[in-house]
Amino acid sequence: MAWTPQEDGLRQILTLLKESQSPDTATQRAVQSKLEQLNKFPDFNNYLMFVLTKLVTEDEPTRSLSGLILKNNVKTHYSSMMPSVSSFIKQECLSAVGDPSPLIRATVGILITTIASKGDLTTWPELLPTLCGMLDSQDYNVCEGAFGALQKICEDSAEMLDSDALNRPLNILIPKFLQFFSHSSPKIRSHAIGCVNQFIINRTQALMMHIDSFLQNLFIVAGDDDPEVRKNVCRALVMLLEVRMDRLIPNMQQIIEYMLLRTQDTDESVALEACEFWLSLAEQPICRDVLSPYLPRLVPILVHGMKYSEIDIILLKGDIEDDGSIPDRDEDIRPRFHKSKTHMIKHTPNGVIPGIGEENGHDDEDSEDDNDDDSSLSNWNLRKCSAAALDVLATVFKEELLPVLVPILKETLFHHDWVIKESGILALGAIAPTGMVCHLAELIPFLINCLSDKKALVRAITCWTLSRYSHWVVSQSHEHYLKPVMTELLKRILDGNKRVQEAACSAFATLEEEACTELVPYLGFILETLVYAFSKYQHKNLLILYDAIGTLADSVGHHLNKPDYINMLMPPLIQKWNILKDEDKDLFPLLECLSSVATALQSGFLPYCEPVYRRCVSLVEQMLNQHIANTQNPEQFEAPDKDFMIVALDLLSGLAEGLNGHIEKLVVNSNIMQLLYQCMQDPMPEVRQSSFALLGDLTKACFQHVHPCINDFLPILGQNLNPEFISVCNNATWAMGEISIKLGPETRPYIPLVLTQLIDIINKPNTPKTLLENTAITIGRLGYVCPHDVAPMLHQFVRQWCTSLRNIRDNDEKDSAFRGMCQMITVNPAGVVADFIFFCDAVASWILPKDDLKEVFTKILHGFKNQVGDENWKRFSDQFPPQLSERLTTMYGV
Repeated sequence: MAWTPQEDGLRQILTLLKESQSPDTATQRAVQSKLEQLNKFPDFNNYLMFVLTKLVTEDEPTRSLSGLILKNNVKTHYSSMMPSVSSFIKQECLSAVGDPSPLIRATVGILITTIASKGDLTTWPELLPTLCGMLDSQDYNVCEGAFGALQKICEDSAEMLDSDALNRPLNILIPKFLQFFSHSSPKIRSHAIGCVNQFIINRTQALMMHIDSFLQNLFIVAGDDDPEVRKNVCRALVMLLEVRMDRLIPNMQQIIEYMLLRTQDTDESVALEACEFWLSLAEQPICRDVLSPYLPRLVPILVHGMKYSEIDIILLKGDIEDDGSIPDRDEDIRPRFHKSKTHMIKHTPNGVIPGIGEENGHDDEDSEDDNDDDSSLSNWNLRKCSAAALDVLATVFKEELLPVLVPILKETLFHHDWVIKESGILALGAIAPTGMVCHLAELIPFLINCLSDKKALVRAITCWTLSRYSHWVVSQSHEHYLKPVMTELLKRILDGNKRVQEAACSAFATLEEEACTELVPYLGFILETLVYAFSKYQHKNLLILYDAIGTLADSVGHHLNKPDYINMLMPPLIQKWNILKDEDKDLFPLLECLSSVATALQSGFLPYCEPVYRRCVSLVEQMLNQHIANTQNPEQFEAPDKDFMIVALDLLSGLAEGLNGHIEKLVVNSNIMQLLYQCMQDPMPEVRQSSFALLGDLTKACFQHVHPCINDFLPILGQNLNPEFISVCNNATWAMGEISIKLGPETRPYIPLVLTQLIDIINKPNTPKTLLENTAITIGRLGYVCPHDVAPMLHQFVRQWCTSLRNIRDNDEKDSAFRGMCQMITVNPAGVVADFIFFCDAVASWILPKDDLKEVFTKILHGFKNQVGDENWKRFSDQFPPQLSERLTTMYGV
């Protein structure tokens, strides 16, 4: 018998739906708990479905809301729904696909795709044939509703649609969708292209078979009157650029012409999709050839796209100059994500001699998105996309862009309309990769001047643009450039406008990274400004201020350890630290900042270290306990936010690194080793990454407390030498090297746990540079403490080892690694013969080796020379680049 609702039940649910639209939070909470109670009744979902599809006397928002609550129930409880209920919902969905109301049709579509993705399309075999049949309906509502549902299914279940489990329905669906590209309704044309677009990036075979027909149909609708259709055409072409460039090349000129036109589309959402094309094209090898002739037309379009629109200016409160005393709202503050600690190695400055065979190992520095010039419009928009496109084109074309750009800049930078001037300053920042060197001597003073512009948005963008040229600024006369830039940026840090404060703080952090110890003479002046900003800043900018202080500490290091500086800096930081509760996410940036400060201040941090240490250990313990409670009883206990644990581990690392042996008395009175043992086995990679960093730092600072745990710790390190998780692997490798140096010959039983993995990592193609270097150092250190165990494998890694370490600075890590290599060569000289030229090159990378190490190098080089004889040595050394021969002769007399 068909299910029918009871009057009383229906009335209850309608009351509830009405109440749930109330803005009052207490009412909302009551509704939430009532919903949870009602979910215990099996046919509650039938009522929701009935309201959505049958109760036409109710207003549409209420009916749609009923459908969205049902959708959430399906998401959470679908597997436990009674078969009669799920059958009823499915049946009703299919009969309501063509509802006369667009809102109800869309809600039904959302419900259908949720059921399909939760219950798996195989359990609803009639769904696709029914929807596909509806596409041919003469009733517009049915056709549009079916297409809307299909587009959502294509978005959510693309892989499933191309699987054998369903008998590959795409072989029927793709040709069917293509027929609708020229349908009379723009909504249906848009749905059809949107459906096909879901299958481009994965190169789905059913689409690749019809690729030519797809392109022909796309070109037919390219000039469509409807913006949604044009947007989908642009989106398709951008994706095809990445996966089927071969099919676009014959029509590339027409496509570029089309995209030039669309990047100026009156509908900004279309212009944004089109603008993505230039970003994608810049990554293709053919970019330079195909785009060169169009630069004079493209560049002005991109610069024009960088202007703030009138709406932007209203949203950014561009006419409010002084808002520094207005408190921030919580919703203005974006969530912050902590980046776990990674052990990095300092590189030699660019004066080092070019190497032999060093093409392997690309850098894995994260390229931060520098174009984030107006963070409160943090969503991607035409302005940001245009700036990003100009930036990547500047990287491809470099100075070739200048003849086109300079006239545009002359016109925009000096324009009387501040909006145009501001876009010119943004463009100048975006083209930093072109070098612009010949113009900077006059442009930097111009920008310094713009920092005092009466418009806040002009002052803000100028901060960002100056930061893009900080490398050049630092390399010039301090009197003429660094000092005035620094002085004016510090003034802007205390600007009355919050956006300018934020931009100035970020720009100053970039300048700090470039200038490093060049800032030491100005430290007092810098700290006065940053500390004064503490009392001036609202919530959001305080978080950015922490970053500027942390970066300053990283950049000037121990130079910060002066009583005057400590007395200025620490009181406001500790005051904030005391105010914040353990569950407050503002702790993240403050802990990050304190970690840098503790490392820089070294013994200067001692008076503050005990409460900081204790709280970090307590945070780690709380998170671990919460994780255990949640694992055992997920219904009752929420999962912890492990970022708290990661940040606390990283601050403990900072303390260990800064305080060195002084941390021993804190470690001895705490359970940090037991906690570390648990953290090292956490399922979350970032927790393990920070745990291994802390293990390495504690090994260096107080090995006597790590030593008793070695038996438990080292197997875990061995299990984490997996380059799939690069940063985890990197830190585990580094910690292993530090432990081996302290453990000495006792390392022997653990070598089988790690050596094979380390050799695999060093020989793996495309291993990031930092991981290669840490792996080479650890192999060298293992060879140093147990040469007889590692030397037999020498031939498997010596070439990669030498090329990995030739570019790092002389330091203790490099020293111990090279001593290990020399010991292994002494044990197994045959292992290096085939790659001896690489060893010579690596030895030559030392600027000032310690005397005894230099002696060992000399002995090996001369030993090899004597072994092969003068004539063979000459033949061998004739292969050396001139600089290498010269260095080896001068330093080692060979």
